[in-house]
Parts: sequence; structure tokens; C-alpha cells
Amino acid sequence: MSSGDRKKAVLYHQLQQLRAATNSNALNKASIIVDASNYIKELKQKVDTLRQGVGTSTTPNPSPAQVTVETLERGFLINVLSDKNSPGLLVSILEAFEELGLDVLDARVSCSDTFQLEAVGGENQGQADSIDAHVVKQAVLQAIQNWSQSSEQD
Repeated sequence: MSSGDRKKAVLYHQLQQLRAATNSNALNKASIIVDASNYIKELKQKVDTLRQGVGTSTTPNPSPAQVTVETLERGFLINVLSDKNSPGLLVSILEAFEELGLDVLDARVSCSDTFQLEAVGGENQGQADSIDAHVVKQAVLQAIQNWSQSSEQD
């Protein structure tokens, strides 16, 4: 077999592999390559869709709840929302408030099908260091993370 024949045989074999990998029914080279190109475009779209589905979170263990904290004139408005019932989560969050030195001035909680907490927390009078919304949010997120890890072990 000449080197030209070997090259043709190798090219034919590679085209057949490409045809099989892309589930192409085409018989000629140009059609196989067009099918492969379309297949690659579909794969790219699937990857983009999956990336969007994952979201922008780069956290390896995303929090099971959404947390927002707004600064008020004297304290914070803290909202926690989870799409599932979360037994014990309220206690963990309240312990985080206590550790921060926040008094709960007003709160609404729902734990039936989902977990929702809307609380107004004010700083204790004897507290010398002032805390900001970011610190409160991080403490609540840490409490949720700790709760999540302990509930997985149970």
C-alpha cells in the first residue's frame, strides 16, 4: 500500500469516527464536517445553558437560603428565605444575632412549607463597636452554613 493510499485510509477512518461521534448519517466528507460543526454548536449551547442554570455562584456549597440585610437608622432589616422547611434554622440565626449583640426588635417568621424570616435587629446599648450590614449578613450566612452542615450529619 502506497503512502497516498495509507493517508486516504487514515482520513476515511477519521471521518468515520467523526461521523459516529456526532451521530451523523451523512456519507460524503463535506456533509460529515457540516454535521460535526452543527453538533459542536449544539454542545456549546448546552454548555452555556448549563452555566446559566448553575448561576453566578462560585461557592462550592451554596447556602440553602437567600439572605438580605439592609441598614436602618438604628439597626438592620434582615430577610432570610429558604424554599424548604428548615427545622432548627431559626434557632441558629437567633444565636448568631446574640453573638453579634443584636436585639430582635420585631420579627415575622413562617416555617410551614418554606422558611421566611423578616427581623429588625438593633444593637445592644452597651456595645462599643458598631457593626455594619455586611458583618450581619456574613454572620447569618455562617449560621445557615453551620446549621446546614449539622442537619446533613443527622
